[in-house]
Amino acid sequence: MAREDSVRCLRCLLYALNLLFWLMSVCVLGISAWMRDYLNNVLTLTAETRVEEAVIFAYVPVVHPAMIAVCCFLIVVGMLGYWGTTNNDILLLLWYVGSLLVMLSIELACGVWTSEQEITVPVQWSDMLTLQSRMTNYGLPRYQWLTNAWNFFQREFKCCGVVYLTDWLEVTEMEWPPDSCCVKEFPGCSKQAHSGDLSDLHQEGCGRKMYSFLRGTKQLKVLQVLGISIGVTQILAMILTLTLLWALYYDRKDPVAEKLKPLDNDSGQQLSCCGNPA
Repeated sequence: MAREDSVRCLRCLLYALNLLFWLMSVCVLGISAWMRDYLNNVLTLTAETRVEEAVIFAYVPVVHPAMIAVCCFLIVVGMLGYWGTTNNDILLLLWYVGSLLVMLSIELACGVWTSEQEITVPVQWSDMLTLQSRMTNYGLPRYQWLTNAWNFFQREFKCCGVVYLTDWLEVTEMEWPPDSCCVKEFPGCSKQAHSGDLSDLHQEGCGRKMYSFLRGTKQLKVLQVLGISIGVTQILAMILTLTLLWALYYDRKDPVAEKLKPLDNDSGQQLSCCGNPA
């Protein structure tokens, strides 16, 4: 009876862990998909610079296909683990443990590789100043993709220029900054603010915002926490599954029960022999 209660408890814990696998994997995939918009625009602005390398290495959990594949595979593995736990299928549970071990190894390898790359690609403030060269083609029909990237970054990060909003006047031939620099954006808002109140324009440069972006956004930190949580949950799931396998194996072949069967047969034969003379 105690063993049955233990098996039932193990199965309930594995159900909960598999549910966590699904939820955390879906969260990772959702955040990664949402952040790709930011990364595409940032990589467009920083193309062929040291900043681009730093962005890729800093946000490798978002762009690395191995991590995305692991999350997708983890959803499938969680479903099979749930099925194996429900039906007490030993072979399926063994495959479940092996799959978790392989994925944990991949995650650890990606984590070590990422930490090494972050050390080898340092970024300084002088690297941010190279972004000023990306401002000269703003607004040209041939560079519409670059114009859209600048507008997106200035809107989302509430900044203007690289060092200060006057970069648009000094580096380019523009007479006022783009409308995406406005606090409240509407057509012609920048021209109106430039000739009137400059407080209607974002004062902080995008270089510092980019520097903060490289240190990690809240979304990246959430991904890192989810990654660590998934790894810990995988270890717990492997330990609980191995314990469940041990319990199921000895339920099917209980050595105590095997030894008691011959004794029961012998006692039955003796009773039958004793009863014959009577």
